[in-house]
Amino acid sequence: MDWIKKIIRVGLLAVLPVVIIACTVSYKFNGASINYDKVKTISIENFPIKSEYVYAPLATRFNEDLKDIFVRQTRLQLVKGNADLEIDGEITGYSQYNQSVQGDGYASETKLTLTVNVRFVNNTNHEEDFEQQFSAFRVYPSTQLLSAVQDTYIAEMSKEIADQIFNATVANWE
Repeated sequence: MDWIKKIIRVGLLAVLPVVIIACTVSYKFNGASINYDKVKTISIENFPIKSEYVYAPLATRFNEDLKDIFVRQTRLQLVKGNADLEIDGEITGYSQYNQSVQGDGYASETKLTLTVNVRFVNNTNHEEDFEQQFSAFRVYPSTQLLSAVQDTYIAEMSKEIADQIFNATVANWE
């Protein structure tokens, strides 16, 4: 009986390294898929607010978040104009709507939505050019005032949309 246990142990020790090697996972932490031999620079224009409702800190926050994600997660050099990759657009929507109605007819939740229109040009491969809208939203109790939640929600939505733009432009999730 002991010889059977020894054979099983030796067999497991022989097979285990093969299984471990076969099961390795490889990925990039930032998701960027950039050919740095071709693409070295990026230009990100400031996105003006073109929505009906204007909250001035929104544009500053969004523009900083968008530039920051590319600077932190790529080796691209941020330049003014004439870059290998060019991103520009505008903040087209910043609005709040009553989402849910209580039994007494009053709104119980409010939905705050941020929408951004983006134009992306890849001067090394124009097949990747696009114009697209990105959006994010947050829902909050209607008992709260917008002024009490908007700075927090703008920070969250701005980062979320910056991530969406990053993924659409330089991340390759194939």
